[in-house]
Amino acid sequence: MLNPEIIRKIELFVYSKPRSINEIALHIGKNWRTADRYIEEIENDLGTVSTRVFRGGTRGALKIAYWSSAEKASSNVFQEKLEQDIMKSKRKEDFSAFDIFQHVPEKNRDVDVCSKESENMDDFIRILLSAKKQVLVFSGNLSMLNIRHDKKDFIEIFKELVKKKVTIKALSRVDIAGRENVEKLFSLNFRQGAERIEIRHDVHALRGVIIDNRVIRLKEVSEPTGKINELNKKAFIFYTINDKSWAEWLSKVFWRKFSNSIDARRRLEHLNNIKI
Repeated sequence: MLNPEIIRKIELFVYSKPRSINEIALHIGKNWRTADRYIEEIENDLGTVSTRVFRGGTRGALKIAYWSSAEKASSNVFQEKLEQDIMKSKRKEDFSAFDIFQHVPEKNRDVDVCSKESENMDDFIRILLSAKKQVLVFSGNLSMLNIRHDKKDFIEIFKELVKKKVTIKALSRVDIAGRENVEKLFSLNFRQGAERIEIRHDVHALRGVIIDNRVIRLKEVSEPTGKINELNKKAFIFYTINDKSWAEWLSKVFWRKFSNSIDARRRLEHLNNIKI
């Protein structure tokens, strides 16, 4: 049975370089058919690994699995432009989540505008806890962990996910100001005795999560400008996208950034040598 431990073992093996299905089977101690089925599940459900068959239809056919970030994420001109914008954006103001939302079919999207972030928290928690295998997180500095909702800290939600054996991959700034948040999230690995959380340092514009390669939930904050006929109070905009093709696309963008980012533990080693 495919479980988070086997998924991680396969992902780490394929991450270093492309592997044949036979190599993967030997690595995890399974037969070729089982390894092939596992790779198909990871490819279809999580999107971290892609496959290609060489000399298909012949006795010498060879199926190779490789890390999906090596593959182009975008399949149309709109996604290509969005991908370029996301990759070069650093501040929240540099990219609008609405630019993704507008291209999604109306039946597969929803938006909620609130005056306070807490007004949408129940919906966010519901979406997070629906995860069965994987949560990808675009965050500024993981400050969401300190939000209190219904008299408990938000990190308890991530604790529940880890208990369910859901893997969590996060892109976040790892700096002096936010290192406590990073350490707090990493502590869940220690408590559960398993490495289900991985964090990498990256400065980006997106704020949101991708659940099991099928659901996207993005947050945007509109600040008052003070100008006539423009927004006169702060608004929190939450976009929910239930579209597998767009979730797969954004997952590939995530993995491109993740693969080129610095491991948070390495950053912490250097940060902890700085005396404040």
